[in-house]
Amino acid sequence: MNGAPALVPLPYSPDQVAARLGSDWQPTLRSAHRWMILARTLDARMQALQRQGRVGFYGAATGQEAVNVAAGLASRPEDWVYPGLREQLVALVRGHPLVTYAHHLFADNLDPGRGRNMPCHPTAQEVRYVSMSSVIGTQIDHAVGTAFALRHRHEPGAVLAFFGDGATSSNDFHAALNFGAVWGAPVVFCCTNNQWAISVPVTHQTAAPSLAAKAAEYGLPGRQVDGTDFVAVFAEVRAALEQARSGGGPTLLEFVLYRMTAHSSSDDPTRYQPKDWAARAVAHDPVARLEEWLGRNRLLDADQRAAVAAECESAVRDAVEAAEATIPPVPASLTEDVYASGSTGWTD
Repeated sequence: MNGAPALVPLPYSPDQVAARLGSDWQPTLRSAHRWMILARTLDARMQALQRQGRVGFYGAATGQEAVNVAAGLASRPEDWVYPGLREQLVALVRGHPLVTYAHHLFADNLDPGRGRNMPCHPTAQEVRYVSMSSVIGTQIDHAVGTAFALRHRHEPGAVLAFFGDGATSSNDFHAALNFGAVWGAPVVFCCTNNQWAISVPVTHQTAAPSLAAKAAEYGLPGRQVDGTDFVAVFAEVRAALEQARSGGGPTLLEFVLYRMTAHSSSDDPTRYQPKDWAARAVAHDPVARLEEWLGRNRLLDADQRAAVAAECESAVRDAVEAAEATIPPVPASLTEDVYASGSTGWTD
């Protein structure tokens, strides 16, 4: 077949969307659309800057926008987020300033981590977004520990633990699900199954019918969700968070989606992905699917779409310009923020 692949439409009527999202479904969808366009704009700009040598590394989340935006919008300020590899957008949706994230990517003197974290590993304490670790799977255990602490202290909130399909092959995944279930911890396990652990397909990792099916072995519910469908993702994340907050224990959600770019700016996916992978991914593009539904239901016209795109372009441009105009961390900062007293701790 010649030409672009046909887009898979979202299978909902407005009444069905309202039933799943609630009475404020229209503002929710408009907000989701704006955030998804911002994410796509940010990915495109930062990938270009990396190729120009203006930032050292960037891992895009293109194709994962529906999950990240839904998690950000469905969660509450008292909730905690333990990201995997591509959840920076969750922090932005929850209120982390875009310009602060840009400072992090450029590792400049206004980066909250003062240039010490790897790129795409932001610290966002003000929105309870814990800096990720590049060690695959370790954050899943940490999320369970935080969830246990919330319950022990009688504090409100739940924890979102993100990880990719590759992390389900780690010891931490199994330990976290086991302890989370035994303790009834208020945690939602969010597996973003983009079907590739760098170059290893998920079919080479497990013979289970799905990653969600693994939940049953630990005594907790597991559900597989179309991760390119914002409506489905939002409804499932909100329900799982409400269950966790009310004492109903953890849930494993497997979001099946398509990685639409390379694993990172250091990867060449043409060496291992099928030749039709890009076409399959485009047909399930979460941004295009939401835009098509909004347009079909007269909630987004060409002028509104252009205005959102222009707004996002301007926001990303301003953030990048602010970061590039900031000096690198000064040498004296190397020993700052290390000791509570502000001193090195050494005595003469």
